[in-house]
Amino acid sequence: MTSPASPASSAEADAGLLGPGWAGSPAASASGDTAFLRALLDAEAALTRAQATLGLAPAEAADAVTRAADPARFDVRALAERARAGGNPVIPLVADLTRAVGEEYGPYVHRGATSQDIMDTATMLVAVRTLDPVLADLARTEAALARLAREHRDTVMPGRTLTQHAVPTTFGLKAAGWRSLVLDARDRITQVRDTLPAQLGGAAGTLAAFAAYGADDATALTEAYARELGLRAPLLPWHTLRTPVADLAGCLAFTAGALGKAAADVLVLCRTEIAELAEGSGGGSSAMPHKANPVRATLIAAAARRAPQLAATLYGSLAAEDERPAGAWHAEWEPLRDLLRLAGGAARDAAELAEGLRVDSDAMRAHLGLTHGLIVSERLSAELAPLIGRARAKELLTELARRTYTEGRGLGELLVEQSELKDIDLGPLTDPTRYTGSAGALIDRALERH
Repeated sequence: MTSPASPASSAEADAGLLGPGWAGSPAASASGDTAFLRALLDAEAALTRAQATLGLAPAEAADAVTRAADPARFDVRALAERARAGGNPVIPLVADLTRAVGEEYGPYVHRGATSQDIMDTATMLVAVRTLDPVLADLARTEAALARLAREHRDTVMPGRTLTQHAVPTTFGLKAAGWRSLVLDARDRITQVRDTLPAQLGGAAGTLAAFAAYGADDATALTEAYARELGLRAPLLPWHTLRTPVADLAGCLAFTAGALGKAAADVLVLCRTEIAELAEGSGGGSSAMPHKANPVRATLIAAAARRAPQLAATLYGSLAAEDERPAGAWHAEWEPLRDLLRLAGGAARDAAELAEGLRVDSDAMRAHLGLTHGLIVSERLSAELAPLIGRARAKELLTELARRTYTEGRGLGELLVEQSELKDIDLGPLTDPTRYTGSAGALIDRALERH
């Protein structure tokens, strides 16, 4: 065992200088090098305790290993450097932990396990511990979006498709949609978190060494081990059956993408020339004092762009050869941690974004008129067809649409001049605030989901 690293050196890898999206977040702390070290030590101590509960190790050995498994006693940097020799940090950690436990009970450290058992188990512990604060931030986001959906149930704005004004919608429906994605992410993360398993298989996934050390039923040891850690007991050792990692990849990438949808909308709607939304406290510019950049949405959007490629690496590791692979298992560690941090940072930023989002309903209402009334052409086409015929309605509206731009006049004004429409009350038909369909009912239905 080596001496503890200085605070500066042990924090270097986790400072997040190039990762403002996750720097300082609960996810960063829960997945940092020190957190992984703690999880590795927890996995080792839990194994000895599990063996003690089944009479495979003295209770005193379990106590000794648990006491020695204190992260403050180990040098993260030295472990990282020494990990190169064997390809993973468990090997040097076991050597240091064995020395820390002492001669009498040192032989019970890591007894019967393989490095991948400990590394996989520690990774699951880190994932569980990271996902808890992610879920807390998603809950904050959901609550803020629910409030926005209720408050702006009837705030009408242009609906935009393929970048152009389409038909009216409401901001409440948009916020309800964002919230629905957040709840989808919450449900996927919760399901995955609650099923993450411990790993115990020994050298080739047969549990043979544990039987050699006296276990009558080595599968009972797996159950006891999982209970010690608060993880699920796996049906089989999963050294090359990487469903847990793939499940994490999926839920984390989905979470980043789901939050990215809301961020993408905010980035469009807070443009200077649109200004229907604004972040509660925008970020400054190093060169332009007047700017208030949408930093929260920007960082979420960045996470959403990175996450799919990280998940792809984890999915690629499913094709793992033999009973324990070379490279596939090792390739997972960094992208999985990056995904945990990106999703965690995005969830934190999404909560802050949703809680501080400013809505300019006047700007939304004003923008309904940018197309000179054409935003309700769909409704007029449907309403006029039974009265003047479908072909004539299309011909008339096409011609009037052209004139709205060439003459700079509103569609409603031009419609009133048409003699064939003189007996039709056109006012309600040309009012964009009265053409939001079932938006209100859809919002109400969406908000019933908890």
